[in-house]
Amino acid sequence: MASDNSTQGSSRRPSEAASASVSVSAAARSLLVQEVSRAKKAEREARLAQHPEWRLHTQVPHDLVDVSALPTSQLTPRELGIVHLDATALADAIRARRYTAVEVLEAFCHVATIAQDLTNCLTEVFFEEGLRRARELDRHLEATGDVVGPLHGVPVSIKDHILVKGHDTATGYAAWAFRTVAAKDAVVVDVLRTAGAVLYVKTANPQTLLSLETNNNIYGRTLNPHNRALTPGGSSGGESALIAVHGSPLGVGTDIGGSIRIPAAYMGLYGLKGSVGRMPHAGLMGSHDGMDAIVGALGPLATSARDLALFARVMLQHEPWLVEPPLLEMPWRQDAADGSGGPAKLTIAVLWDDGVVAPHPPILAALARTRDALLAAGHDVISWEPVDHQAAWDLILKMYFLDGGEEYRQVLADDPPVPQTEWILAQVPNGGAPYRIADVFKISLEREAFRAKVLAHWNAHQARTATGRHVDAVLSPVAATLAPRHDRTRWWGYTSYWNLMDYPAVVFPVGRFRAATGHERAELPGDASVHVGNPRSEMERMVRAEWDPATYDNIPVSLQLVGRRLNEERLLGALGKVEDALSRFRNH
Repeated sequence: MASDNSTQGSSRRPSEAASASVSVSAAARSLLVQEVSRAKKAEREARLAQHPEWRLHTQVPHDLVDVSALPTSQLTPRELGIVHLDATALADAIRARRYTAVEVLEAFCHVATIAQDLTNCLTEVFFEEGLRRARELDRHLEATGDVVGPLHGVPVSIKDHILVKGHDTATGYAAWAFRTVAAKDAVVVDVLRTAGAVLYVKTANPQTLLSLETNNNIYGRTLNPHNRALTPGGSSGGESALIAVHGSPLGVGTDIGGSIRIPAAYMGLYGLKGSVGRMPHAGLMGSHDGMDAIVGALGPLATSARDLALFARVMLQHEPWLVEPPLLEMPWRQDAADGSGGPAKLTIAVLWDDGVVAPHPPILAALARTRDALLAAGHDVISWEPVDHQAAWDLILKMYFLDGGEEYRQVLADDPPVPQTEWILAQVPNGGAPYRIADVFKISLEREAFRAKVLAHWNAHQARTATGRHVDAVLSPVAATLAPRHDRTRWWGYTSYWNLMDYPAVVFPVGRFRAATGHERAELPGDASVHVGNPRSEMERMVRAEWDPATYDNIPVSLQLVGRRLNEERLLGALGKVEDALSRFRNH
């Protein structure tokens, strides 16, 4: 879920691309969308078909749910070694000439092709363009002995609504398909190219982007490779599905309510949503250009925590604030991301239940296990007292829909809403009417008052810590459920709350749920307040009804760590200590 306030570099503005006659019949609208869908899918298939050697050689039954091992099943041992490296290790290996950029890209293209056939995760495919660039990079290294930058030869996948020069930016809207070919790169893409990254695919995002699943009328639904009856999340769900099966070592997503963190959590990956103004954000397409009451953040999805830091370091080494005025001139502090200068022992506050929707048992068990690991390592752990999470959701809904949802309705005039779009548009506040300018001012004041209240609440926890130190980070669920069934995603409050606060948040995997052994209720500390009585709302009733251990068997379990605003480096430093504590605890 990630709207943006910039369409720099597109060949045509979305408002122009989306214009249509409201008098067109429903049948004609459906036919138009079907024609667009067929054409885009045919274009994608024609590009994939150029390399039949990368297709899966066996038929896969439609009812086979876990396909996660198949995308790498045909690789050679050398190719397997390549695709199981994280981006940091890949960059090192290419620099040391253990692998060429071409063979690295070919391995990832092979996996990405099969991943697409099994999960529907890709939109734009440009393998040949990527291979040309990889050959250039290999020649440069051979001739000079030097790499062009820190990502020399590393493949990077890009979420569909991010501009990549020469490629379509349909953004999940049928009305924009074929009409939004980018005339220039987004700032993040320009930095990636300069750093030596090789681009080769764009990945699926949902209709409107305002969704925590990935489904649109152009390409259809993206599936979770661990269980295709479940969602990989959204709106960066194409990224998460692709990276989870080793079809990409590093991807770029966006997040205005959970759209990096939810897909990362559902697929057992790492994901970082920074504060607004740290990472480049210009050159994205989406509805609500110019709306800045709530702004999304761009960031990485990866297979390791160190790759999150690598991405951020590369972005800020290139001083993007010189070309994107809203960015803050804050160079990356790698020493802080490595944990230097921070406290030897952390103070962590655990959010067990946000007061609106209680998490499912595997998530509570993961929180309890992580708390125990932190205590065993000597860290200070207290419980976080939730503050106004329902009010936060009500407020952020106003900011998502300052125009009463009018722009979404216009763009969707000839593009029937998919189920998750219908669900979110049914929540448009103010009776579906746009807010007056005076109302917008009041909403902005309400936002700032809320931020001040939560900041004071964070500071007040210092009085409850054993050391008298402030809280370094909040440990929280990412969502109330593990990856849910399609069209069942409901409560966003565990992620959108921190967008409202503009606090950085990082998602990290902690294991897999095993239905046979893992559904016993966790033993929680005495100060952990988790609601177990009758549902507090219809929302909680719906989420609770989704709990069935068999549904989530072998599905990743992830947690979220939240830091203070603009403290991304310290947050990653804290994550390093949390993961070290968990590792020691498991091996004890």
